[in-house]
Amino acid sequence: MSGFTQQTEVTEAQLERGLRNLIWDGICSQTMGVLTGGAFLVAFALQMGASNFVVGFFASIMPLCQLLQIPSILLVEKFRNRKALVVIPVVISRAAWLVVPFLPFAFPENWRVPLLVGLLFWYFAVSVPAGCAFNSWIRDLIPEDRFGTFFGKRWATITFAGAVLTLAASFGVEPLKEWTGSEILPYSVLLGLGGVVGIIGALFLYLMPEPVPEPSAVQSPWQMLAEPFRSKDFRRLLAFTGPWNFALNMAAAFFGVYLLKRLQMPISTVIFLAVASQFVNVFFFRIWGNIADRWNNRGALLIAGQLFFFSVLLWPFTTMPEKHDYTLTILIVIHVLVGISTAGVNLCVGNLALKSAPKGKATAYLAANTVVAGIAATLGPLLGGILGDLFELRELKFTLTYTRLTDGEALDVPTFNLRGLDFVFLLSVVLGTYATHRLAYVKEPTRSQEPLKLDTLFNETRKAVAHVSNVAGLRKLTYFPFEVLMKVTVPTGKAMVELVSQPGKPLIYTLSKGRRKKGAKEAPAPDSPITQDPPSSPAPPHPPGKPESPDASEDSSNTP
Repeated sequence: MSGFTQQTEVTEAQLERGLRNLIWDGICSQTMGVLTGGAFLVAFALQMGASNFVVGFFASIMPLCQLLQIPSILLVEKFRNRKALVVIPVVISRAAWLVVPFLPFAFPENWRVPLLVGLLFWYFAVSVPAGCAFNSWIRDLIPEDRFGTFFGKRWATITFAGAVLTLAASFGVEPLKEWTGSEILPYSVLLGLGGVVGIIGALFLYLMPEPVPEPSAVQSPWQMLAEPFRSKDFRRLLAFTGPWNFALNMAAAFFGVYLLKRLQMPISTVIFLAVASQFVNVFFFRIWGNIADRWNNRGALLIAGQLFFFSVLLWPFTTMPEKHDYTLTILIVIHVLVGISTAGVNLCVGNLALKSAPKGKATAYLAANTVVAGIAATLGPLLGGILGDLFELRELKFTLTYTRLTDGEALDVPTFNLRGLDFVFLLSVVLGTYATHRLAYVKEPTRSQEPLKLDTLFNETRKAVAHVSNVAGLRKLTYFPFEVLMKVTVPTGKAMVELVSQPGKPLIYTLSKGRRKKGAKEAPAPDSPITQDPPSSPAPPHPPGKPESPDASEDSSNTP
């Protein structure tokens, strides 16, 4: 294969080679994302004098540019060469990061933040046709029954690479500051390096095969754009996508700002927490992928979404009203929960949209989903930034007061304190709860008719721990007390109490008199190893087409 030639048939070997290139592009894209986003970009902007509103606006630029999906659909349908429409815009857009590092040194102070905003618009706007074409390309290239497994493995790989790189970069910031005597130069170096790696990633996209697009009916541009909104089932997905992205981005855009400004955390602590969350991400991507393949993405997303918004609810407790002895402990818990939940959110949201888009019409359907998500994700951080600045000097406090009536001595115990961004996080939780309610109406084909329960997540976690840990005690700990005590006989004098658990039935207590008969079979001890799945939760059949080789693949994060 050479150039941008499309193939009528992609062989298995070409598919596997293409998936490996997709992984390498993901690693390059993740590297660029780590070095040009997150805490590094926020610190760079704050050093140039950016306000809360401006930082929130940064998070709104990418979804705002998704409105360009509408002309991008027409572009993809007209030229039909999705590979060319991915690779060329990716190179042009990522070149913006080669200019950003020079802003603090080559331009007047009052120009720097506006120019940074303009370059971010350049990067995200030019990337939009690439994202639109990429979604359609990947939808046709990867077999549907490998979505969960492949994407879970790819997410895990690129997140692990990003975590290691983030850790390494964070250790280099402080020495660079001391060596250069500049507070902003280290961030300029990291942003420029991210741009170079991102452009290298385009080479791996160029090496991937592209199948000939599925033929689609001849339609006018407006008919094509309106079709996703005429589908009742897809409208239900859009009714979830909008509130979900609004609530999620309203909170997530300000995690770094809260740590750096409100809690006054050093950049090394911020990076440590981010890396810890990413390592938890890596561990749970495969778990969520297995759950999504065996049951469905909607059920996994219901659990993951609730975990995420519960973690958002914990942010106000890091200050009462200022930092306290348990602040770091709460932050660690928050980032672990974020790591667990965002693994499922990132994986299942994309898969749910991909499965809902019919083949041959994926471009229009996925673009419609992206436009709705983009509008919501634009407004969320903007409103969050406005509310954060509005409530910066306002406070809502709940205090328990204990008063001794004999002498009037009182003891005040602070219980809940909201100020500034705390109000934003609380509103995000309320809206996220509504979005989770809308998800219940989304339809998705499922492999198993068995209801997906929280116990399923526990079971998948146990299996993963059993594979990665050689510590027997840790493996057994993950099993207690759900299925280890399936039948336990407890002596109580002359009587025997039996606890019998049967699948799908409540626990039964049986009282029998007398001693155990000699030679009677005893229940397995709690410390005995478990070598098979518990009978109360039979595993669904292994999904066909699931790759057995670790080289055989990975997912589709929003690569461009």
